[in-house]
Amino acid sequence: GRGVRIRIEADGVRRDPGPPPDPAWPSAALTPDGAPAFWLERADATPSVVDAVILERAAGAARLVLDRTRGRAPLEDPALVETLLDAAAAEPARLHAARRLGLDLLAPARALATAGGRPRVVPAPAVPGSAEPPAVRTGVGPAVPVLELPGSWDAARIALRFTAEGGALDPGPRVVYADELGGIALLAELVAPGGEPPPDVRALDRAAADAPWLLATLYAVTATASLRAAAAEANVHHSTLQDRLAHAEHLLGWPVRTPQGRLRLHLALTTRRLTRQ
Repeated sequence: GRGVRIRIEADGVRRDPGPPPDPAWPSAALTPDGAPAFWLERADATPSVVDAVILERAAGAARLVLDRTRGRAPLEDPALVETLLDAAAAEPARLHAARRLGLDLLAPARALATAGGRPRVVPAPAVPGSAEPPAVRTGVGPAVPVLELPGSWDAARIALRFTAEGGALDPGPRVVYADELGGIALLAELVAPGGEPPPDVRALDRAAADAPWLLATLYAVTATASLRAAAAEANVHHSTLQDRLAHAEHLLGWPVRTPQGRLRLHLALTTRRLTRQ
C-alpha cells in the first residue's frame, strides 16, 4: 500500500526484495480487513502455530513503525495532492506533500485528471506505457520532476478534454497522454466547452441522427492506417465500409476518403469532443 517492499533473511540482513511472495507462504495483513502485506518466507508451505505467532508479532511491530513514520499518507490524499499541484504553493510545502505522499523526489511523476474525479499523482513507470491504463476517461500529464507537477496537471486537464466515452455516440480514446498531442493541443485554446459548435461539428451531429453507426465508423477511419483496417475496427466487411462512407459523404457534404477530407474529418471529430466537455 505504500509502495515499499522489504525482505529480511534469517540472519537479520535486508536483502534484495526478489520475486513477488509465493501465495502459499503464511501471511498476515496490516489492517483488519486488508490484503496480506506480511509474509513468512519458507519452503514448507504447511503453516504451524509458531508461524502464526511470528506473523502476528512481526505484523504488529511493522504497524507501529509505519504509523510513526512520515510518508504514510496514500497517494490519493486530496489535501496533499492539491498542495503538490498548486503552482502558487511554496516549494517547501510542495516537497513536504510529495514526501508525505510517498513519492521519490528524484524520480519523475505524472498528474492525472479524470472525468468527475479528484486529481491524482502517480509515479511515472520506468518503461513508458508499462503501467495499466486507467479504467475511466483520463488525461495524463507528462512525466516531470515532482516540483514541476503543476505544469503536468495543467497539461493533464487539457488532455482530458480530448478523451471520449468510447461508445457509438461518443467514439474516441478514453485515455489521452498530453505529451502525445503535439500541436493538436492548441485546439483546446480555440474551442470553448459548451460553446457553439462549428459547422463541421453540426454536420456530424445531423448525419449521426440519420445514421446511428456513422460516428463510430468515421472514427475508425481516422484512427486506423487504411480502410481495410478501419473495416476491421468497425467490425464490418470492406465493401460495407465503402457503402457507409459513400452515404456519410452524402450526409456531410464533403469527401472522407481523400487525405484532405480525412484530415477535415479528424478535426471535426476532435472539435466535437472539445465542445462537449
